[in-house]
Amino acid sequence: ITITETVLFLVQYTSKEFDRSEKTVATGDCCYLNPLVRRTFRFLGVYAFGLFTVDIFVNAGQVVTGNLAPYFLTVCKPNYTALGCQQALRYISHQEACTGNQDDVLRARKTFPSKEAALSIYAALYLAMYVTFTVQAKGTRLAKPVMSLGFMCLAFLTGLNRVAEYRNHWSDVIAGFIIGMAIATFLVVCVVHNFKGKLLLNEDSPAEPQPNAAILNMGHLDSPLEKYIASQNHIAFTEVT
Repeated sequence: ITITETVLFLVQYTSKEFDRSEKTVATGDCCYLNPLVRRTFRFLGVYAFGLFTVDIFVNAGQVVTGNLAPYFLTVCKPNYTALGCQQALRYISHQEACTGNQDDVLRARKTFPSKEAALSIYAALYLAMYVTFTVQAKGTRLAKPVMSLGFMCLAFLTGLNRVAEYRNHWSDVIAGFIIGMAIATFLVVCVVHNFKGKLLLNEDSPAEPQPNAAILNMGHLDSPLEKYIASQNHIAFTEVT
């Protein structure tokens, strides 16, 4: 995002269509912010906010569901003899059932949905939509789809890798994909409006607030003398015509 915004800014800055001395007001009457910095911080800020949102949703789902990872028994190392597992169908509720590392056991109890899958698909979809909506240069009809598909393929490979290494189930990865795609789509469509903000140096400076705007907008009350003069002018104009 930073590289793309820098290139777009330099291309527009070197063109003859814009006044190079133009500035964009950020806050107040004396504080000016470069349009490149403002747009970059806006898009990156929304991107970072989405990462935190995905992390919160995934953590909440993992705590609520408590699904076991495929490698749970490997890190749990249960002591079947001490627990007295004589029957085939029996639910073990003892906290000391696992003799392995407690941190590894705790991580193995929280795999639904997959955090890696959710974060990867969120990042890939956000960047793919950014490239699609922002880059409008000539000769990019093929480059934009290739880059977008490349981002999405990397995200799907992340999910496949999680399943292939027995770290997540298919259901964990699919749920993570759904959460990441939903949050990325919502932020792009409803928050940054498909990255359709005003372009860099093309932005018009907002109008300065007029201190007497409220007074000027008040209704004008005509005095009786003004009404009489207006009526006489109307009569004179009628007689001439």
